Amino acid sequence: MKLRAVIIDDEPIARRRIRRFLDTDPDVEVIGECVDGEGAVAAICGERPDLAFLDIQMPEMDGFEVVKRVGLERMPVTIFVTAHDHYALRAFDAHALDYLLKPFGKARFEEALSRAKQHIAGGLNRDALRSVVAALGQVAGQDRYPEHLPVNEHGRVIFVSSAAVDWIEADRNHARLHVGGQQYEVRETLTSIGNKLDPMKFMRIHRSTIVNIRSIKEIHPWFSGHHLVVLNDGRELRMSRYQREVARRLGIR
Repeated sequence: MKLRAVIIDDEPIARRRIRRFLDTDPDVEVIGECVDGEGAVAAICGERPDLAFLDIQMPEMDGFEVVKRVGLERMPVTIFVTAHDHYALRAFDAHALDYLLKPFGKARFEEALSRAKQHIAGGLNRDALRSVVAALGQVAGQDRYPEHLPVNEHGRVIFVSSAAVDWIEADRNHARLHVGGQQYEVRETLTSIGNKLDPMKFMRIHRSTIVNIRSIKEIHPWFSGHHLVVLNDGRELRMSRYQREVARRLGIR
């Protein structure tokens, strides 16, 4: 009998990667994908999956709140998906439950999946889940990215949701936020504002451009190693051929 798994992540690229890896495993069946906490709670409580891949950082309701809402006793075996660095996550190595650090490769994924299968076969250790949730909560409290960016406009300060920003372009020593059909000037360099954003949600694809991964629709090869990044609104942005790490994370070979 196949293990029933649910994928919970607000990033399409992360969901596709997890599903692609799971599709090659004959022992696992993906029964659903969720893009937010509310959907995750409904799926876990309604479908009662054996295994969940749960993103920690999601808007409105994060992974910790999902566990709290569902309840430890009703949670399936859980592999946490997080953007926190290796140093902070060393504390979890002693726990039976596992995590995936973005961006993760197939070997690391299979290692985590193997450990999860062992838990399912032997029964879930609730104390281990409780310990990992508590430890992750401490780390998350130390490293939060701002949900809103302050912007001066006509003598007043407005706050723009970070998640709503589609892309950011450099304008000399300033930056310009593109939010839907709106534009906002920010008196900071592109590097400065980029340092404030979650690097797992925003990528610098060019020396003058940062893009929200959730706003990417397609990526096309261009010429001389460059690529065109097409956003959901049809805008095309150039990705530098020197952004090899970004290309790897976006699945470009």
